[in-house]
Amino acid sequence: MLNALEIGTVVIVGLMVGVELSVAFVINRILDGLPGDAGQLGRAHGGRMLGALMPFWYLGSLALSAVWAATAWRDPGTGLVVTAAALLIVSVVMSLLLLVPINNRAKTWTAESRPADWKEQSNRWDRYHYVRVAIIVAAFVLLTAAR
Repeated sequence: MLNALEIGTVVIVGLMVGVELSVAFVINRILDGLPGDAGQLGRAHGGRMLGALMPFWYLGSLALSAVWAATAWRDPGTGLVVTAAALLIVSVVMSLLLLVPINNRAKTWTAESRPADWKEQSNRWDRYHYVRVAIIVAAFVLLTAAR
């Protein structure tokens, strides 16, 4: 049973990392290259879509990591799982304090309603997101090493 939990956790966190890497280095770059308002409108749509999904993914990944750590408490590698869970906690707190407030504003923007500093806010979100991606990649590497 522990083996299935370990594999499931690594797969779920790995998929989350893949999505977030894609957002950071592919999707947002594509959207930024679109003409006119298309990129900003695409980001708003992505913020609504992924904003509804990602909280469950982040919290689910954290919960799976915590269950793994608790279940395998005396096993070798548990320290790596605990550290990975701590990094996932940091990513959730960072999301709530830094990224979600920007995303909540940005997902409602239209060409007519966006603020004058919308590009600065989008760039700030991107910078925070790069840090969050680095944190969850580190958590994924630790989980994989603990496996």
